[in-house]
Amino acid sequence: MSQARGELDADTLLRVVLVLVVVWLALEVLEAFVGALAAVLGLARPFIGLLVVALVVLWLLDEI
Repeated sequence: MSQARGELDADTLLRVVLVLVVVWLALEVLEAFVGALAAVLGLARPFIGLLVVALVVLWLLDEI
């Protein structure tokens, strides 16, 4: 029973880690932006969420 270990190059592994870090940073920036926007708009926060959900649903149904 042979196990294939170490078939992933170091460059490929570094690229995967880099992509994950970039995605993480983008999510952090997006969270900060949405948090600041929600703080400014106050009670409109649930309505912003509903608007985003409605836009995603319309996009998935090819209505946009």
